[in-house]
This record gives sequence, C-alpha cells and structure tokens, in this order.
Amino acid sequence: MAMALKMNSLEVDGVVVVGLEGRIVLGEESNAFRELVKNLLAGGKKNIVLNMDHITYIDSAGLGSLVAAHHNARSQGASLKLCNLGNRFQEILQVTKLLTVFDVYLSEAEAVHSFAK
Repeated sequence: MAMALKMNSLEVDGVVVVGLEGRIVLGEESNAFRELVKNLLAGGKKNIVLNMDHITYIDSAGLGSLVAAHHNARSQGASLKLCNLGNRFQEILQVTKLLTVFDVYLSEAEAVHSFAK
C-alpha cells in the first residue's frame, strides 16, 4: 500500500516550503513527516513553511508530530510556520488550543514573506 502522505519541498528566497498532500496519521506517515523535518534542520535549514493546503486528514499522532517538529525547529533556532490550513484543520487547531502554538498564515506567499521581516 502506498503511503497516504506525499511531501515535496522547494526553496523560495531561502525559505523551504514543504507541500503536504494527503493524511498525516499514526505510523509511516507521521514518521516520514518527522524524518523530513529532522533532515531539513540537520541540513541547516532555519526557515520552514508547511503548506497544509492538500491535507485531507490529520489524527492525534499527526498533530503530535506537527508539535514535535515545531519544538525541534525552535530548539535549533529555526522557525516552522503553517499556511493554507483550511477550515477543518483550523478548527482542530482551535479546539486543541494549538493555534496559539503555531505561526499560521493564510497563504504560502505571506508565510514566506514573514521571514524577510
């Protein structure tokens, strides 16, 4: 069975934008996501934007990996920002009080520009 999460990263103005597509769920998906962020940080990438536009579902393990990735980034002097949350995901973050944890932007461009400040 193919993994339910696709990830692609590209660099825009020194910011790594990770496009996520599918489901961030317990198991292979949340592990692969953690691994990706770990490798970006290990590669010295300090500015990371996660584009959640095509995330169809996230479970508590997926949320856990997002929070872990955020803390990992912070502890290494890097920043992780989220964009294009969509209503459902925004609601989940509100209910779980995680909206205050993350830097959230409406669009990818806004998130990328926020690093230039």
